[in-house]
Amino acid sequence: MARITLRQLLDHAATCGYAVPAFNINNMEQGIAIMQAAAEVDAPVIIQASRGARSYAGDLMLSHMIDALERTYPDIPLCMHQDHGNDEATCASAIAHGFTSVMMDGSLKADAKTAADYDYNVAITRRVVDLAHWVGASVEGELGVLGSLEHGGGEQEDGHGVEGKVSHDQLLTDPDQAVDFVRATKVDALAIAMGTSHGAYKFSRKPDGDILAMRVVEEIHRRLPNTHLVMHGSSSVPQPLQDMFNQFGGEMPQTWGVPVEEIVRGIKSGVRKVNIDTDCRLAMTAVFRKVAAQSRNEFDPRKFLKPAMDAMRDLCRERFEQFGTAGHAGRIKVVPLSEMARRYRAGELDPRVDARESVAA
Repeated sequence: MARITLRQLLDHAATCGYAVPAFNINNMEQGIAIMQAAAEVDAPVIIQASRGARSYAGDLMLSHMIDALERTYPDIPLCMHQDHGNDEATCASAIAHGFTSVMMDGSLKADAKTAADYDYNVAITRRVVDLAHWVGASVEGELGVLGSLEHGGGEQEDGHGVEGKVSHDQLLTDPDQAVDFVRATKVDALAIAMGTSHGAYKFSRKPDGDILAMRVVEEIHRRLPNTHLVMHGSSSVPQPLQDMFNQFGGEMPQTWGVPVEEIVRGIKSGVRKVNIDTDCRLAMTAVFRKVAAQSRNEFDPRKFLKPAMDAMRDLCRERFEQFGTAGHAGRIKVVPLSEMARRYRAGELDPRVDARESVAA
């Protein structure tokens, strides 16, 4: 079996200079597509489920589905991650169902819509860290509110995302505060706000430095060179998929996502996990529309799902190759949760937050 924690996987990625795409799933077909792609290029995997996905499929179904994927692909290290946990109960129940990693998004209150203050974020994230590390699971925190600098806010995804407009400062993570946050919470990875948002409609033009602040990533990495950074809302919304979607009856307005070359730039500055959901949805639904338009008498859902799985597999394989993930699965010797828990208790995995003084000097 090859169930791996996020911390171990990102430690390996940092050592070898790559990042791991984190693909959201809701059903079996998405899981199979991801694992097929990983097996083709020998890449480790992060599969993540939002609270919306857990509600849609049910924890029992998701848990057994991941068990089946793990047993089907025993040579692929697989991290099962809770995306955007909103409180301690969400994170604890994920761990109880076999998730090896959780995200505690304390940038928002428990309603997952209201921006939270810094003290709230630190306190709740540290509580989740203490809980998760006791059993060896990893924790990703978030500092700054995920949302578009262009639009002054973010799009909801599975009911998660700030409502209304927020200040420009809230949409960009403060590097000084990031140092304090990692020290105070002991998170294993840090999601930062730098202008990306959930959903397909991130930017109304190809993003530049005014609306995609890669400089924030670079500055935080300069101050926290040993912290694993996470880019959320990083689907690229490929133009060919938009075109196919619209060619066969869709009505998606022209939109721009995060260019792959900007993600690669982030990987050079400490980004080790890259969240991708919209691209996978679009790859599948564009094919659904194509099959429906070209085979109007087709009623077998498998005839829709199989080519849609193939399209998502191809997209995932491309991201594994672009992010440098390919070729690393076989090089990782998975450490069990019990050993990770021992290392946490021994202080062997505390984050090294020692950059502030050297930067100031």
